[in-house]
Amino acid sequence: MSTTHIVVMGISGSGKSTVAAGLVRATGYAFAEADEFHPKANVAKMAAGHALNDQDRWPWLQALADWMTERAQEGTSTVMACSALRRSYRDVLRSGAPEVLFVHVDGSAEVIRERMNHRDGHFMPASLLDSQIATLEPLQADERGVVIDVAKSPEELVDEALTWLHKA
Repeated sequence: MSTTHIVVMGISGSGKSTVAAGLVRATGYAFAEADEFHPKANVAKMAAGHALNDQDRWPWLQALADWMTERAQEGTSTVMACSALRRSYRDVLRSGAPEVLFVHVDGSAEVIRERMNHRDGHFMPASLLDSQIATLEPLQADERGVVIDVAKSPEELVDEALTWLHKA
């Protein structure tokens, strides 16, 4: 049975969880919030205002890839909200499930910083936004994905992603 696995990616505060939730409502696919896969040490490090390094990320990324692979083996398609900032991280995510597509929620740092400053209850402080921007590597031509503009409404973003997914 063919499955599809969608990773809604972008820097913290871009709205990837909101877009992912909209895609789940529209598709009925299984959902994972990548932040929930972080070990406690990673969450504590970010909450203290320290950026993760690759040593922190590799086990987390492998756990995410394993989750998608397990769902694929069950015949279940998925949507995941995950920063997936670097090509090498996306390569790990693509390593197991047969078809992984990326929806990159991207836009101006000013819009994203404003959103981060007004959200409650998230462990990622706005002070780490610049490190995320510096880490971000845009999707490359050989990666199956679409870039959507963070300045649009959540409904517009979901509609744009769905339109692209139906063509992909």
